[in-house]
Amino acid sequence: MMSKNLLITTALCVAGLPALAQDTECPVKVGVLHSLSGTMAISETTLKDAMLMLVEKQNADGGLLGCQIETVVVDPASDWPRFAELGRQLLTEDEVDVIFGSWTSVSRKSVLPVLEELNGLMFYPVQYEGEESSKNVFYTGAAPNQQAIPAVDYFLEELGVEKFALLGTDYVYPRTTNNILESYLQEQGIAEEDIFVNYTPFGHSDWSTIVSDVIELGSDGSQVGVISTINGDANVGFYKELAAQDVSADDIPVVAFSVGEEELSGLDTSNLVGHLAAWNYFQSAESPENEEFIASWKEFIGDENRVTNDPMEAHYIGFNMWVNAVEEAGTTDVDAVREAMWGQEYPNLTGGTAVMGTNHHLAKPVLIGEITEDGQFDIISETDPVPGDAWTDFLPDSAVLESDWSELDCGMYNTETESCVQQTSNY
Repeated sequence: MMSKNLLITTALCVAGLPALAQDTECPVKVGVLHSLSGTMAISETTLKDAMLMLVEKQNADGGLLGCQIETVVVDPASDWPRFAELGRQLLTEDEVDVIFGSWTSVSRKSVLPVLEELNGLMFYPVQYEGEESSKNVFYTGAAPNQQAIPAVDYFLEELGVEKFALLGTDYVYPRTTNNILESYLQEQGIAEEDIFVNYTPFGHSDWSTIVSDVIELGSDGSQVGVISTINGDANVGFYKELAAQDVSADDIPVVAFSVGEEELSGLDTSNLVGHLAAWNYFQSAESPENEEFIASWKEFIGDENRVTNDPMEAHYIGFNMWVNAVEEAGTTDVDAVREAMWGQEYPNLTGGTAVMGTNHHLAKPVLIGEITEDGQFDIISETDPVPGDAWTDFLPDSAVLESDWSELDCGMYNTETESCVQQTSNY
């Protein structure tokens, strides 16, 4: 049955008037694929709420292509195979036009084959390990060159760190990121024996031995720094153990890639002052756009104490770019929208402009923030926008690869063989 909007559109076209929705059926459907239970709920529930807020605002502004937007929310419950199952449900049964979702790389890689099989479109809002570029995903979080590498540079150049502890949750993002960082650190002159690497399972709680090992690393008087790719609620136990063993930021600074305002809101931060995080956004950023975003969030959620964070900004940028791309394409058709996404620009919340590259990664600034007593971050370092690099220069097999979905129509182009390579899953 033809939707009411299509009937109106047809009548307008016959009358020689501009169409409102062209070939789009109402309502436009947005799938939200975030864990609302399990170990990752501490981080992902807020992203679901952020999407509801963004859709509500867009509907208040008139919707999209003459249609209202309907959100379809599912809960994969921090169970990675469920991301694939529910992604398939969203695309085949719920018939969503786009998906916004995932946090961990294993959840993204679980749903990726489904997206590519069904030609679905997903926006992924969290920092990740790179080493991927799918035509069906837009990566609005940081690649390693937009977070991990600049954080290490800050430790080396500003804090004089001589030995590194790379602590991560045991899955693809920390392992790949740390492989990149080990290579980079050795290139910077850090000896292999001065790099301590440790992985723990999701939800890990007993950190006493690991923190003791980190302290021992500096027993010769060397300055030690921790690079943390610990994810989810395991961070609570880690920071508590640091405090229990009287480790301050002056003693052993920690820079985290998965700890933001939301995670700190559940912690006693009095003993964490001075530890660091690297993101592309902090709530403390001063700009008119950020002030408006924070006010809208607190009003929407009905809680003055709720905070904003980097992945929320990534969804804010990604959603608004998608809206603009749909309007430019005149349709929600995935192939048309994907091409309209290349080169999209949208104001970020730190005062600059985010730009979407043809490798499906954003150009964004890199910020280093220092934890303050109120659970916020004092921004102590900020770069100009850095284009996201899908393939790192610090792993030999990746250094020869590039991604360009516009000119090369390839996410994994080998510059030596001048051929497009088929990417395989590595999780």
